[in-house]
Amino acid sequence: MTTAAAPPRVPEAIHRRRWAILGTLVLALLVVVLDNSILNVAMKTIASPAPTGIGASQSDLEWSINSYTLVFAGLLFTSGLLGDRFGRKRALLAGMVVFGLASLLSALASTPGELIGYRALMGVGGALAMPATLAIIMNVFERAEQPKAIGIWAGAVGLAIAIGPITGGLLIEHFWWGSVFLVNVPIVIVAVIAMALLVPESKDPKPGRMDPVGVLLSIIGLVALIYGIIKGGELADFTAVAAWGPVLLGLVALTAFVVFERRTAHPALDVDWFRDKVFSASVVVIGVVFFALMGVSFFGVFYTQSVRGYSALEAGVLMLPLAAAQLVFAPRARLVVDRFGVRATCAAGMVFIAVGFLGYLLLSATTPIWVLVVLGLLMGTGMAHVMPPITVAIMGSLPREKAGAGSAVNNTFRQVGGSLGVAVLGAVLSTVYRDGVSDKLAQLPTPELREKAGESLEATMAVAARLGERGKELIGPANDSFIHAMHVVAGLSAGITAAGALLAWFLLPGKVPAGGPGAGPAGGPAGPGAAADAAEHGERAGAALRKAAADV
Repeated sequence: MTTAAAPPRVPEAIHRRRWAILGTLVLALLVVVLDNSILNVAMKTIASPAPTGIGASQSDLEWSINSYTLVFAGLLFTSGLLGDRFGRKRALLAGMVVFGLASLLSALASTPGELIGYRALMGVGGALAMPATLAIIMNVFERAEQPKAIGIWAGAVGLAIAIGPITGGLLIEHFWWGSVFLVNVPIVIVAVIAMALLVPESKDPKPGRMDPVGVLLSIIGLVALIYGIIKGGELADFTAVAAWGPVLLGLVALTAFVVFERRTAHPALDVDWFRDKVFSASVVVIGVVFFALMGVSFFGVFYTQSVRGYSALEAGVLMLPLAAAQLVFAPRARLVVDRFGVRATCAAGMVFIAVGFLGYLLLSATTPIWVLVVLGLLMGTGMAHVMPPITVAIMGSLPREKAGAGSAVNNTFRQVGGSLGVAVLGAVLSTVYRDGVSDKLAQLPTPELREKAGESLEATMAVAARLGERGKELIGPANDSFIHAMHVVAGLSAGITAAGALLAWFLLPGKVPAGGPGAGPAGGPAGPGAAADAAEHGERAGAALRKAAADV
């Protein structure tokens, strides 16, 4: 008996220009990720006194990153819902315009406070745009091509990581620090024009009634939780009321959100999605990866520039191996999943990342720089084989009309994990560094100077420069203390990532044989209409991922 092929879910006119649409979405992704990778390279310059920088303290630098993260993560879920309801193209365009204007304002900031405020506004733009990119992919590509498109989407992150530090280094060497934000403006202009011309509008045809209570609880919960985490990292003390108070408020609000969503007839989020162990494991693995990587990336720039003495441009080039590995391997991860299965691919990728962290234990002030290059390649390869399959698992588990909410969940867990990484691992780094250098700092003439010098490696170096010949004896111990602190944080990151590998191995689905579920005759593509049914009815993550792997 022959079954007629189901009609395509994507109109032919949109299908023909799907790759051009993906290119415009990648451009949006590039500008958002590019900004953060550029900022990492520029942090040392921004910390310098005027006119070179704006005299940002260690806390200012952290908040220039965290203000963006706080607003971005707090609004991600709500933005995804708004895109599903009112139109994802509208959300994308609005987000890019806000992001571009905030970038211009950031470039013109004259104080750390202004920079932090404008970075928060950039977070609003990023929160509107980011969920829309992935949601539009799910509505522009047929199910069989989605793993490849998502792989390219994930690989774009690697491209941005590669371009960002090098671009930032070039800009810092030839222009003023604000150019690292001003460069976003022409990219945004090109992206907005391309999106207006190419990207189709899509939305949930039956969004149901609004859920203002659920939306409000989600914003309060996420913002309070992340603020408390960030504050604990800033204080290096999570027992302080300023840290655990907001964390407790956030957990209470999120608990109330879950309870309310289970009882309301029109929930903003179907919490039953999390009953599926594959879906739950996928979002947790994303959080674990970014917990470790964001914490380590924060100190990496100080190791290369402050300890090793490389320029901003040279530090950017040293990040190229990690980025290049992601760019090369992420679009091809679907082929590895097809051969070895989701479980083995993701668990092996996590092991690669963990081994990379362990490699940081080899780094000293005189380690050959090729070691850092190898570690970057190793970690980038690992990330490339974790993020695309995990993203396919999350997005493939939901109906297309809920793609915005699914993308928001994916990005929210990534941002919460990254915030935890910067806060917790940053607090560990600060504490271990301060303890290690305290004996030398005790020789400084005043308590104020001792406290200032103990804030960070950069603060110690600034005090040493002010003291002239007397300060030179601080440089060696400060570098040694920082490297020891870096080793401690890298070891913690390796352990956390190894735990994520075990989670992936035990909870993600294994390899599906060529003729297994969802496969057509002779192990070919899924049978007629199978992928469409999966999209239409929102099968759980395991089934959707098995179909996606078989379809590749």
